[in-house]
Amino acid sequence: MASLVAKYGEFKEGLYAGIGIAIGYIPAALTYGLLAKSAELSLTETLSLSIFVYAGAAQYMALNLIVIGTGIFEIVLTTFILNIRHFLMSAALNEKAENEAVWKKAAYAFGITDETFSVAAMRRSSINAAYMAGLIIISYSSWGISSGLGYIVGNVLPQVVQESMGVALYAMFIGLLVPSLKTHTKAVILAATAALLNCIFIYSHTFSSGWAIIMSTLLAAVSIEAVDQMRHKGKL
Repeated sequence: MASLVAKYGEFKEGLYAGIGIAIGYIPAALTYGLLAKSAELSLTETLSLSIFVYAGAAQYMALNLIVIGTGIFEIVLTTFILNIRHFLMSAALNEKAENEAVWKKAAYAFGITDETFSVAAMRRSSINAAYMAGLIIISYSSWGISSGLGYIVGNVLPQVVQESMGVALYAMFIGLLVPSLKTHTKAVILAATAALLNCIFIYSHTFSSGWAIIMSTLLAAVSIEAVDQMRHKGKL
């Protein structure tokens, strides 16, 4: 009985800790729903991305790739590359995690996002399945419900407004990128290099649009990091 009470207390603490995340997700998820409607996805497809992918930046990227007609394999690979940081976040949180069944850790690992990771990592005590369940449930629910609401709102907007929402997709990417550009010179160089390579691949017809994004992202990341490592070692 005492164990159940303790777990319930941990769960409630997770819920309270996730309230700020849930509120912050609402405008981003509403925008995603609107953009998904403008990209001509169905409500089921829109919600499926939020339910099974549950990664804001990856979902926006997927929408962009869908709009330009990219194949399924390229979309999956691109979003995988974009979300590969989740391996590092999960490994870091595992150091704070209590010794619990692997299936419990696997279950809440799905709900790790940049925001839930930050909140869990800053917790002074260790984390466990009960705490993470509360934190993730409220955040996950907010993202999914708001995505659906955004799509429904898109249905009642005038057609001209729905068509213009395509521009908002690129504005959203700029909004995600600008904060990093302001504080990290490497991010500026990385973004510029990837953009340049993407243009070269597209206009030289070296790759299709989907593969151009993948190859330019990988080549830019590897080359910039290699140059940075050489600079720190005094070889440049």
